[in-house]
Amino acid sequence: MSTDTPVPLSFTTPVTTDLLRGALEAEGTEAGLLPHRLPADARAQAPDGQIALAEAQPSGVRLVFRTRATVVELTARRTRTAYQGVPPRPDGLYDLLVDGALAAQGSVSGGNVLDVDMSTGSTEFRTGPVGTVRFDGLADRDKDVEIWLPYNERTELVALRTDAPVTPAPDRGRKVWLHHGSSISHGSDAASPTATWPARAALLGSVELVNLGLGGSALLDPFMARTMRDTPADLISVKIGINLVNADVMRLRAFAPAVHGFLDTIREGHPDTPLLVISPVLCPIHEDTPGPSIPDFSRLGEGKVGFAAVGDPDERAAGKLTLRVIRDELARLVEQRSADDPHLRYLDGRELYGEADASELPLPDALHPDAATHLRMGDRFAALAFGEGGAFAGS
Repeated sequence: MSTDTPVPLSFTTPVTTDLLRGALEAEGTEAGLLPHRLPADARAQAPDGQIALAEAQPSGVRLVFRTRATVVELTARRTRTAYQGVPPRPDGLYDLLVDGALAAQGSVSGGNVLDVDMSTGSTEFRTGPVGTVRFDGLADRDKDVEIWLPYNERTELVALRTDAPVTPAPDRGRKVWLHHGSSISHGSDAASPTATWPARAALLGSVELVNLGLGGSALLDPFMARTMRDTPADLISVKIGINLVNADVMRLRAFAPAVHGFLDTIREGHPDTPLLVISPVLCPIHEDTPGPSIPDFSRLGEGKVGFAAVGDPDERAAGKLTLRVIRDELARLVEQRSADDPHLRYLDGRELYGEADASELPLPDALHPDAATHLRMGDRFAALAFGEGGAFAGS
């Protein structure tokens, strides 16, 4: 909720790390403070620009503070990604929560733009000015305020202005849930930052989310496992599979040891923490067809881009991965490991989005869920993981 009505804002609070949650690191920039979802040592080992782009998009990152302010302004410089030939995405939303409930939404204008030509992979970077999102009409009482940052816009935080003092919110004793996954966990086409399926589930489960869902980058990278090993957490989940197939990065022979190594590394830092392994949600193009998947430009004239699987199903016999193969292997591995690891559990991703869901809510681009599906997945995960008998129940 924003307005142009002038209201004196007497208090400017530096945006510092004690106001940030959901980020593993923050970098000072010329504009302000840039949240990172991977630490510098992990970023140094990232092999391509996709990870750099994804980890700096602050999915799950929020400013959290205590105040009785009725007006809050946040100045930030965003970096949007634009794809040539495709209509611009809507402006990224900032969700403002008061005492845990969504109270207002808004966007900033201006900012940088990264233009991407999907047919060639070439990019062009254009700089732009900072913008301000304003929320007013907030209740005149002491309250916890959270500003969830856009999940799909790199966001440099410049200034926080209010009409009453701001202090860091106290620790409410909530469990920290550390999650890693692909673009679906990152947010893909969710309606807003608190409507991605992990954020939705975290709010329903009353836990503090650290979301390491990185678009195109859930590839069992050792630096990710070490990051999770070294990040304090009370609950951990890893969603494994779709990027391994659509990037066509390994065969079955490499997959099993890589999963074991990834989980072994996490367990070095979290030997007894509840750990949930989640297999892929239903994705019809890759259920029985290996990767890679490539952009489908056949509807580019309509401003739409989809994806197609171009692997050869006959190569499954030679170890090429499909989603069915991965689910079977993950179930086997978790059963094997759980004999010595009673805190390890498995969740079939089709319980979050399966055959019936695909008939009702098909994946718009054949790969990513839409906004309604994110909400459904978040609701189901909360019930399955945090509900009675779930992997995170009573933890």
